[in-house]
Amino acid sequence: MSTTTISAVDRHMGYKKSRLFFVSALALTMAGVNASLRANTAADLQRIFLDPIDPIHSAAMIANILGVPFLGFALTIAIGSPLLDYIGMKLLLPLSGFAFSVGMILILFADHLASGDKIYYVIYLGAIIAGIGWGLVETVVNPLIATLYPDDKTAKLNAVHAWWPGGLMIGGLLGVGMSKLGLGWEAKLTLAIIPAIAVVIACIGLDFPPTERAASGVSMGQMFRELKSPLFFVLFASMFLTAASELAPGQWVDIALSRTVHMPGILLLVYVSGLMFLMRHFAGALGKMLSPIGVLWLSCLMAAFGLLALSFANSPVTGLLAATVWGTGVCFMWPTMLASASERFPRGGALLMGLMGTAGTLSIQFVLPFMGQVFDKKKVEAAGGLQAFQNLTPGPELDRVLGLASQASFRIVALCPVVLLFVFGAIWLYDRSKGGYKQQRIEHEPAEVLPQL
Repeated sequence: MSTTTISAVDRHMGYKKSRLFFVSALALTMAGVNASLRANTAADLQRIFLDPIDPIHSAAMIANILGVPFLGFALTIAIGSPLLDYIGMKLLLPLSGFAFSVGMILILFADHLASGDKIYYVIYLGAIIAGIGWGLVETVVNPLIATLYPDDKTAKLNAVHAWWPGGLMIGGLLGVGMSKLGLGWEAKLTLAIIPAIAVVIACIGLDFPPTERAASGVSMGQMFRELKSPLFFVLFASMFLTAASELAPGQWVDIALSRTVHMPGILLLVYVSGLMFLMRHFAGALGKMLSPIGVLWLSCLMAAFGLLALSFANSPVTGLLAATVWGTGVCFMWPTMLASASERFPRGGALLMGLMGTAGTLSIQFVLPFMGQVFDKKKVEAAGGLQAFQNLTPGPELDRVLGLASQASFRIVALCPVVLLFVFGAIWLYDRSKGGYKQQRIEHEPAEVLPQL
């Protein structure tokens, strides 16, 4: 083990900022493609593997599988973020591509690796390993972009995170196209491995800088002391609800809304992802006009209306209109939350950004299964009882019952952004009482000596 002294003044010298931004965008694209293709194959996995195991609770089971990557993400980013400067970005980012590949391979060969109800656990394991890969991406990318662009965090974090919905859009279109060609779920999950390999290759020979916190000489102790701020705790708790408003419906949209809007639900996800990809490039200008917290308040207002509208949508037109309002609302949430935490608490470094990501993804681990449980409960209730539901055969009545269940599962999530209207409104008013929002900056301190693994 050797020691390296980090210079705060020349920390970007010798680092290829444009290539580092590109590989960050590529990694987020990989994560988006993977999430989209997982969502696109969820109905097949439920029908082929889970319905034979437990037809009454199969929706909750597939919701658990769709939700568990968020648990893998949360655990990974919580553990990896405070250790990032010791382990190194150069190791963790290519490792994310490896994890995504292993996760997809496990799901692909689940019925060869197990039989009966044990197949569910193999698929579950594959999904959580994919989540670990996603966690590694966010562990590296968020502090990397904050380090490279310390005076433009809101704009640059939104710009790089535009490639998450970009990946969702690419994966969704590929999934729909492959379905039209008659290609099955196996081909779709195999395709998801290709961008993972691309990330590993793109990282070869690339040098990564230390984080902004370490480069400025802020010690680990000072970083952890930022956790004592009451405002950070409020932002941390709020991240649970902003992520639930965006990511849970995004994973659930294909399996839940296809019957109610009479079009493949994945196309709604593709459409919303396209909106988000374009609009995140304008986040910097909007943030300067309203302040980051003002952007978040407006986002929550539109997200609440959008989710409520999705719960009543019953045609392609109403589905697209509702998705437009929801997508516009959730567009800026994730990267702007990260930027707000980093701009208000720059000494918190990767730790605070990692904890924000942990909060966001942990919420999905609870919200998605809850949506599945609401769905299962409502379908039995709408059918007139358990026996009546079991007697239903494919046809208009079953579609009606499942459509009502879908709408109920979306309606419950609309409460999340409603709560945040009061939280962000209070912070916005507090900032205005203090003369407006002001980004905090680190005064350069004596360089920290970090051990390198």
